[in-house]
Amino acid sequence: MSEEEDDQPPPLPAQKRPRASPPPDQVLDNVLETVLQFLDSARDRCAASLVCRSWSRAESATRVSVAVRNLLAASPARVARRFPAARRVLLKGRPRFADFNLLPPGWAGADFRPWAAAVASAAFPALASLFLKRITVTDDDLDLVSRSLPASFRDLSLLLCDGFSSVGLASIASHCRGLRVLDVVDCEMNDDDDEVVDWVAAFPPGPTDLESLSFECYVRPVSFAALEALVARSPRLTRLGVNEHVSLGQLRRLMANTPRLTHLGTGAFRPGDGPEDVGLDVEQMASAFASAGRTNTLVSLSGFREFEPEYLPTIAAVAGNLTNLDFSYCPVTPDQFLPFIGQCHNLERLYVLDSVRDEGLQATARTCKKLQVLHVLPLNALEDADELVSEVGLTAIAEGCRGLRSTLYFCQSMTNAAVIAISQNCVDLKVFRLCIMGRHQPDHVTGEPMDEGFGAIVRNCSKLTRLSTSGRLTDRAFEYIGKYAKSLRTLSVAFAGDSDLALQHILQGCSKLEKLEIRDCPFGDAGLLSGMHHFYNMRFLWMSGCNLTLQGCKEVARRLPRLVVELINSQPENERTDGVDILYMYRSLEGPREDVPPFVKIL
Repeated sequence: MSEEEDDQPPPLPAQKRPRASPPPDQVLDNVLETVLQFLDSARDRCAASLVCRSWSRAESATRVSVAVRNLLAASPARVARRFPAARRVLLKGRPRFADFNLLPPGWAGADFRPWAAAVASAAFPALASLFLKRITVTDDDLDLVSRSLPASFRDLSLLLCDGFSSVGLASIASHCRGLRVLDVVDCEMNDDDDEVVDWVAAFPPGPTDLESLSFECYVRPVSFAALEALVARSPRLTRLGVNEHVSLGQLRRLMANTPRLTHLGTGAFRPGDGPEDVGLDVEQMASAFASAGRTNTLVSLSGFREFEPEYLPTIAAVAGNLTNLDFSYCPVTPDQFLPFIGQCHNLERLYVLDSVRDEGLQATARTCKKLQVLHVLPLNALEDADELVSEVGLTAIAEGCRGLRSTLYFCQSMTNAAVIAISQNCVDLKVFRLCIMGRHQPDHVTGEPMDEGFGAIVRNCSKLTRLSTSGRLTDRAFEYIGKYAKSLRTLSVAFAGDSDLALQHILQGCSKLEKLEIRDCPFGDAGLLSGMHHFYNMRFLWMSGCNLTLQGCKEVARRLPRLVVELINSQPENERTDGVDILYMYRSLEGPREDVPPFVKIL
């Protein structure tokens, strides 16, 4: 025997031999699944799944959050097979331009019915959370889902959805007994006078697990007695958003029953005619906001849909602790806004109407040094409306809020200097959406196009992932975008550019672009065909009011057969024989859909 053999330990008796170790492949799978459980980023998980088949299997088995950001991209059956352990599912339907009435009614590409049927068939046995955005959801869908959801289900959020009514909400309330979240936000509900039900009263009696309840967009009154009782038996409630039919007196009583409240949607914020509002004065409401330690717990305020100005100062007690303030339905004037905003030193997110004027934005810049998100929305969304905010307000924000990450700014005019200022001071910007209401508006001081302003944004803000352009822009602006916006994933363009060269700059330069929305630009087939190398990497392309032809779109469909190319007639009553009204092009693992209305043609 060799020396090496002499050094080996004697063999164990047969009856004491350990069990055989698992095969190496199984060990690797176990290790991968353990590691991937700590990987939260969807992009990182997608990258991991592309390494090899074993990594793909491990990633599938451990993925608990699934996002289908185009409902037409994958069927519920495919998603269920791919991610059997999915607990949180996010679904998005109609493209964003549908919010601007650019998508004809009856398009039918965003129906929840197939997914409701999949849930009913137990395709997602671990489902705990469902988030739907821009999707048509019927009462039958909600009833079907509510009766078949697993016991683990906790959260339902509906954002910008339509097609359902109080009947559907009542089904959810009565059957989902472990519900923690029911948020209905900016939805269009179909309540007929003869079919309205008291969905709030449909919650089972006894204590609930509700942590978040929001129905600010619900246009019908709800039973206040039922709402108050529901809130009283929901000790975990931290988020509450009520609609405009809840008066200040009623809001005060609800606040008395929610000591853990952190997010409050106030409803109308005015006294009503009920017994709860008799004798209600400003001091009593101020006391309601100051009581129960609310000055240290309340961090978000929204609502104020029909506010009484004299009651606005009552929220001053919680101003210093707020991180989120939403006045997007509240046309506050500078005189009403300035005394309050001057106390919001911790504010991180602010949504206001342009009624605050430049003075309000200047005050915000002086006080809110932690501001990260700013939306300035139009009180009057018309091209010839009065100018309430301008480059003065934007420049003040640029100089005072240097930690700004995202902004949406509506105005009537702008200057390159102001846009350059925000690019130089807010270099961490990820989202910049400037909406100059007038079409083709140049720099109103110099008369020059807005090219240099947007060029500065993409040059100086290297983290930019979303950009919306407006104003007079030549092809040079898009040359800047293609050259410098290397992190850009979403781009919206309207009434801009001179030629196909602008579109070529975008498609050939923005290698990470996923979503491209274009309306009313002079881009034609040459610009479209310049992106053939990139379209498979994009989530979708929308072009409306451009110079596309049927032949150009057919060429795309011929050369990229795995891409779905939809041609949509935005005016179905008028048969179009020339040109292309709307091109909606997207990736889909399922191929063309079958529920195509007459005004949609799939190439």
